[in-house]
Amino acid sequence: MTTLLALDTATEACSVALLHDGRMLSHYEVIPRLHAQRLLPMIQALLGEAGIALSAVDALAFGRGPGAFTGVRIAVGVVQGLAFALQRPVLPVSTLATIAQRAHREHGAEQVATAIDARMDEVYWGCYRLHGGEMQLAGIEAVLPPEQASLPRGSEGPWFGAGTGWGYGARIAVSPAATDAALLPHAEDLLRLAGFAWQRGEALEADQAQPIYLRDNVATPKTAR
Repeated sequence: MTTLLALDTATEACSVALLHDGRMLSHYEVIPRLHAQRLLPMIQALLGEAGIALSAVDALAFGRGPGAFTGVRIAVGVVQGLAFALQRPVLPVSTLATIAQRAHREHGAEQVATAIDARMDEVYWGCYRLHGGEMQLAGIEAVLPPEQASLPRGSEGPWFGAGTGWGYGARIAVSPAATDAALLPHAEDLLRLAGFAWQRGEALEADQAQPIYLRDNVATPKTAR
């Protein structure tokens, strides 16, 4: 059976999850600014709980963003280091999709409008629909002012609003049936999405593990002077 390790540090939450012998284990903490100190100990504790060595892992999944710039970089750095050392592939997973998957797990939502507070008076925005147990993107992911957020064309039925960006709910021209503005990404849900990607053969080489910021001025390297 495939053994997958997932980690996420893209928001205030820091979490890891492990799929081994068909059983899922996870650790989750909301610890702003402590991700770098806690992530590796959390991974070691999880492996210890499962009774396996890191070398037993077949692939490593990670939250590739969007989210807090420093947090996303921590996840990419750690997963690249481990993947290079183990010579294992990686599975990048959208932070917005992970939150949508959690909304399905905890609230039974099948259509989710995910919004993360992006600071600078903007939100990271993405809409997802459930297909075969997997939250799949409908449209595109974007960073935009709350007033510009919208549902995909031709949308029908109830939508669920998930993520910290719904703190701007009064400014978003979308009326979901319910919202959970406290919902953060959880590695357990990231792992479920990574499992679908793994089955489709979407794993990448370690050097292809790249963050997705959505903001061009952050994602574009500075030119040499």
